[in-house]
Parts: sequence; structure tokens; C-alpha cells
Amino acid sequence: MDELVKKIAGLGLPGILFVIATASSGGSVAAVVAMLSSLGGPLGLLGGLGLLGLVGVLGEYIASFGIEAILKLVYTERSKTDSVRFLLKEIDELPITDDLKVKLKDHISPVGVSEHSQDEPPKTIEIVDEESLT
Repeated sequence: MDELVKKIAGLGLPGILFVIATASSGGSVAAVVAMLSSLGGPLGLLGGLGLLGLVGVLGEYIASFGIEAILKLVYTERSKTDSVRFLLKEIDELPITDDLKVKLKDHISPVGVSEHSQDEPPKTIEIVDEESLT
């Protein structure tokens, strides 16, 4: 069992994903092949195995640079094509810590993120026609 654990640990995140998929399928080879084929899309089983390899490579890069630096770079690029308001809303919905959310918001909107309080009522503007007053 220790040998198996060492080999899976050597595979990293893809190995863990593969073990989870195998365990959830009840150990059935056909179910594992079907799962890998569905992950691979039009490339089938080979595409699924390639995707597991890609996940491993991405995991190594993220670990070496840090998630904060990667997210900042991604949102800097996206702010060139997407609206900042949309990105700020997307950041609010990310499953990350509040501290990291604030750092990302400050990074893409350095002027400052002003969140409107829910307690403030909306402002009402009254337009008066001057001709009807005379």
C-alpha cells in the first residue's frame, strides 16, 4: 500500500483526481475509461489522459508562483477586454478568502472599490418644468 501511495503522490494532483474517479466508479475499469473519455471530449481517452497531465503542469506553475500572483495576472489581462464592474462582481463570487478578494479588487481597480451600502436609500431627483411655474 505504501508503494501505491508513493507512486500516486509522485503523480501529484492528476493522480489524486484519478484515484477519486476510480473510487467513485467502484473500481470498474469501464467506468474509469468512460470518465477519461468524457474528460477528453472529442479526443477521447487520450484527451482525458492529456487533461490530467495538463492539470498537473498547471498545478506546478500555480504552486511555484502563488495563486495571488496568477490571479492578478489573469485579471489584469481580462480587464483589457471585460468591464471592471463585471470583473469585480465575478471576484465577489470566487471561492477564495475575503483578503484575497480585496487584493484582487484593489489590483484591477486601483482608484478604490466603493461598495454602496444597502442601508442608503436611492437618491430621488425631481425635474421641474419652469414654464409651468409662470
